[in-house]
Amino acid sequence: MTNFAKLNQATGFQRSSTYDKQKVQPISTKVVKNDENSGDLSLASIASNLHDISTIVNTPIPSSDIAYSSWVVEHPSALGSFDRMMKAAKGKRIVVFLDYDGTLSPIVDDPDRAFMSNEMRAAVREVAKYFPTAVISGRSRDKVKGFVQLSNVYYAGSHGMDIMVPPKPLKPCDATNHVTATASALDKEGDMLFQPAKRFLPAIQEISIALEEIARKIEGARVEDNRFCISVHYRKVREEDYGILEEKVKSVIENYPDFHLTRGKKVLEIRPSIEWNKGHALEYLLDTLGFSNSGDVFPLYIGDDRTDEDAFKVIEARGQGFPIIVSSIPKDTKAAFSLHDPSEVLTFLLRLARWRKTSSSSRSLAQIWGPGNSHKANC
Repeated sequence: MTNFAKLNQATGFQRSSTYDKQKVQPISTKVVKNDENSGDLSLASIASNLHDISTIVNTPIPSSDIAYSSWVVEHPSALGSFDRMMKAAKGKRIVVFLDYDGTLSPIVDDPDRAFMSNEMRAAVREVAKYFPTAVISGRSRDKVKGFVQLSNVYYAGSHGMDIMVPPKPLKPCDATNHVTATASALDKEGDMLFQPAKRFLPAIQEISIALEEIARKIEGARVEDNRFCISVHYRKVREEDYGILEEKVKSVIENYPDFHLTRGKKVLEIRPSIEWNKGHALEYLLDTLGFSNSGDVFPLYIGDDRTDEDAFKVIEARGQGFPIIVSSIPKDTKAAFSLHDPSEVLTFLLRLARWRKTSSSSRSLAQIWGPGNSHKANC
């Protein structure tokens, strides 16, 4: 099937290309007075319109637009598919999982300035009123919590290796669904912490010191300590220096066989080699919420990076749920749906909250929270 055939097939489920946004003005058929100049003027008008049409028709469609539009056929817009998705969720309980960088906030040169907008924060707060909601990030848990600044969501930092589980339900509505989890520690606020990589902390500190020394010698390089993993940012590193940086980082990791190197968007990440990732964090949080053996749960996960693919795979294996990737370019993914950028994430979250808010009947509430809980959902 050609790209254009695919585009036609996907009408209503994709983002319009630059070409699609151009408007062709119809040729005027207005009758003009029959004076000596009328014929010439009419022909001139027609010729002008024909020239405009010719210019548009012959304007080449950027290959990137064609590739992205074709990709969206396979991964339909979550906005364009919203009604269809909610229909699939009928009778199910939605649990929302969100990545941070590139999802709730834009990707920026300075990782310390990856602030989410007030509008996005309000949208996440609204969603969390109605659905159990967690933010799973590669950042340290404390840092992502500082960015989000919401008390009605769960936080999992270091790609899920540092999970905060409140000892009490986030709100009365969740009481029957919340199960106290076995935790390895308590933080200063009394929240339970699940930290499967805690024994690696001394080695992580050693690696961080070595990487800081390397970063000081390469302009633009920056090391971020995410507690249970370390990020080496190179967005500001000159292209000719990247190879040097990568080799030096690898030389450090060679001395620590219990760690491995992964790559993200302009970042090298060093993590403990344990069988734990964002997918495991998703499963752990579902278990903590009391959903592990529930067949009527629909996890919804929105993320933009390759580390989010582990969560997408878990949802795919479950056979139900909404894995949604945030991307403006085609990429290999296990996600079923897509959003173009954080602005579309904002729109989607607002629509999700509005959808739940308008589902005010007892039957709709039971679909979301399960039988026996609908009387609590108005708290």
